[in-house]
Amino acid sequence: MGRVTTRTTRRARVGRTAAAAHGHAAPAPRAVVCAVITVSDTRTAADDRSGDAIVRRLERAGHRVARRARVPDERDAIRRAVRATLRLPPVDVVLLTGGTGVAPRDVTPEALAPLVTRVLPGFGERFRALSWAQVGSAAWLSRAFAGVAAGRLIVALPGSTRAVELAMQELLVPELGHVVRLLGRFQPGE
Repeated sequence: MGRVTTRTTRRARVGRTAAAAHGHAAPAPRAVVCAVITVSDTRTAADDRSGDAIVRRLERAGHRVARRARVPDERDAIRRAVRATLRLPPVDVVLLTGGTGVAPRDVTPEALAPLVTRVLPGFGERFRALSWAQVGSAAWLSRAFAGVAAGRLIVALPGSTRAVELAMQELLVPELGHVVRLLGRFQPGE
């Protein structure tokens, strides 16, 4: 039993050292500036619980929401909203909620595909693995993903509030400063 504890402790220490070497253990030098876009034919400002959850998690973590929008489940509308958001100089991260399932109106991934220059497959893989605890085998039906567009992080999340809370808590909030630093969005000296 002592050997297991020793190995486990050693692995944990090595993991923390590797994390620090990659910079994600350090806090962001400033608030990460985010935009939140809700993709839905039915949600309104009064009942956009998933968008509200994203904003709440970001603000609790000390980040700033510079833009919030709602668009219908239409490729052109989604793409226009994201392009307009990417033209806003202070925005570091664009978070979308909705349209990532398999229903015919779920077109967020297709709308974003022409804008994304780099896909970050680990986000979707890990999100679906974590989702298994909430929804079981239905987790594989999610097409949630992350990528880079115009030098910014872009993340497409499901419309489910529980799924959004999970992604924000377990994956996004802990790494936002790190990924924004890696993308060169922090100025020297920040």
